[in-house]
Amino acid sequence: MKKSLVLLCLFSVVAACATESARKPAAPDAYEKVLDNGLKVLVKPDTRAPIVVSQIWYKVGGSYEPDGKTGVSHVLEHMMFKGTSTTAPNEFSRIISALGGQENAFTGRDYTAYFQTLEKSHLETAFKLESGRMHDLVFDTAEFEKEVEVVKEERRSRTDDSPEAVTYERFMAAAYKESSYRNPIVGWPSDLEAMRVEDLKSWYSSYYAPNNATLVVVGDVEPVEVFELAEKYFGGIPARDIPGIVDRGERPQSASRRIEVRAPAKVPYLLLGYHVPVIATTNNMEDWTPYALEVAAYLLDGGKSARLHSELVRKQGIASSTGVSYDPLARKATIFLFSANPSQGETVAAVESAIKEQIRIMSEETVSDEELERVKAQIVAGKVYQQDSSFYQGMRLGLLETNGLAWQLGEEIHHRLRAVTAEQVREVVKRYLRESNSTVAVLTPESDAEG
Repeated sequence: MKKSLVLLCLFSVVAACATESARKPAAPDAYEKVLDNGLKVLVKPDTRAPIVVSQIWYKVGGSYEPDGKTGVSHVLEHMMFKGTSTTAPNEFSRIISALGGQENAFTGRDYTAYFQTLEKSHLETAFKLESGRMHDLVFDTAEFEKEVEVVKEERRSRTDDSPEAVTYERFMAAAYKESSYRNPIVGWPSDLEAMRVEDLKSWYSSYYAPNNATLVVVGDVEPVEVFELAEKYFGGIPARDIPGIVDRGERPQSASRRIEVRAPAKVPYLLLGYHVPVIATTNNMEDWTPYALEVAAYLLDGGKSARLHSELVRKQGIASSTGVSYDPLARKATIFLFSANPSQGETVAAVESAIKEQIRIMSEETVSDEELERVKAQIVAGKVYQQDSSFYQGMRLGLLETNGLAWQLGEEIHHRLRAVTAEQVREVVKRYLRESNSTVAVLTPESDAEG
């Protein structure tokens, strides 16, 4: 049984450069080769340990799915472990485990990815297995019926039985009217009920092709050797025509929206979101808007010293928890999202008012140089720490490539963040975090509602 990992708000960039002699040219962050069939291979050497991480990213996820077929990317992810013409169901996982490795997969709104972490001498085994299921997957009806039931149970346990998850799902459906980001990655219940194995076959044949994928390898490896292995195991898989998708954009919101969710929850819950652009939608790589939004998110929610926690939790005591999320690496325009739980005896309305007051302050007053520099340093430090993980080095490369942003942008993003000014932060807060662009979802515990 495979557990899908939904990765929300991942902004992995390279923020640290090794100190080199000025006489030596800087080593490339990664090495790239594109095979004749269109498969892009990226290799990032990291010799700190004799391990290797292999990831393959397909440019397809929940946001690619048409109405009536939601959840098909996620169910196909499960089926990818159910065998090929040469491997039995779950044999892939057994082989990797027997080699002392780990493997899994995750489906997001804009991608589906599969990975293995192994001792470096076993990379060839990972390539052999992964290439097999890229073009030779078996769609056994009995296995499909079992896996779709697993996904239904996953939905029940993670969403339907979680009042806050239900609130988030309904918030997204209210915030987006046209964009496919309104649909849950796990799929709507009715679509899962109606899904058939033929739907997965069609999705697989449409999107699982070398020219729609990126192979990322990070670890104690030689790039040339990795490229040779990639050619050996993936080079013979033919490219295919990838269907175009109707990427409906979200029209500008002209009035605030508000919904209430009533459920047997223990505490109330607030979600407040605003439509914002991302790097891929600014149409200008020089545009500072997404970077200023990222800095604004950290100013509001960058730890216990950030504004929301400092004011609402510690000083005023009206909230027990607060959070802000923003994903500048998304493929399409996204949501700048606030979340909060009121403290016992406090109301959601009071917390909402307090959050909006912090937004008002940031839209009218520029942040001090000291606070701005502290937050920038915090962002950079977080990116440096991520580079301790070979897995997250691969994530950074795969995510950028899959969402239409060249992997070379990673270091550039770091510099753009460092260049953000206090006035730019004030400007993006004023421009986007305004009432007419907002959606609010409130979770009201049923006991309160009945009272």
